Amino acid sequence: MKKVFAVMLMAVAFAMPSNAQIKFGVTGGLNMTNVSVKDAAADVSGAVKSRAGFFIGPTVKFTLPIVGLGVDAAAVYDQREGKIGEGDQEKTIKSQSIQIPINLRYGVGLGDLLEVFAFAGPQFGFNVGSNKKFEEIKSEWTLKSANLSANLGVGLTVLSHLQAKFNYNWALGKTGEMEATVDGVKKAVGSAKMNCWQISLAYWF
Repeated sequence: MKKVFAVMLMAVAFAMPSNAQIKFGVTGGLNMTNVSVKDAAADVSGAVKSRAGFFIGPTVKFTLPIVGLGVDAAAVYDQREGKIGEGDQEKTIKSQSIQIPINLRYGVGLGDLLEVFAFAGPQFGFNVGSNKKFEEIKSEWTLKSANLSANLGVGLTVLSHLQAKFNYNWALGKTGEMEATVDGVKKAVGSAKMNCWQISLAYWF
């Protein structure tokens, strides 16, 4: 997995012009996850409840030689949870992954004092937890080993070091599938996506 991080960050670095400015930092924040379920069994496709999670890890920022334009990337440990179903049938889907967001950003501000920016970009996720999230007598949820999502948000940087961001991250495919054994054959009978609102803080060294 370390090789994956290195390759992703090196790819971004080599794509930057030689006169780009680079800063390293650390970031962390909260996830508020929304689980959307499609075509699943009635006992789990009813109520969907959001749950809080978190993420933390290193980050890097490239300031391009174009006024206001830059790129940032990170490799964070990310934990998300969502509850689906009701009553005795309520179940929790928990995701533990390494997420690698790569965002293009555009900002305006007052030099090193203050910058307000907007950003968007893809995010690559790799499952590092158990992919069996809960089991029933004849069915179970299985999370995908890798997933792709996208970010869109806004942020604020103060004194060139402290940064706050707020964004929405939405899955660009299925996060997991519900499988059931029917007549001795296991097959997919539903799917779920884990989208989330995120708020984060970062410190640039």
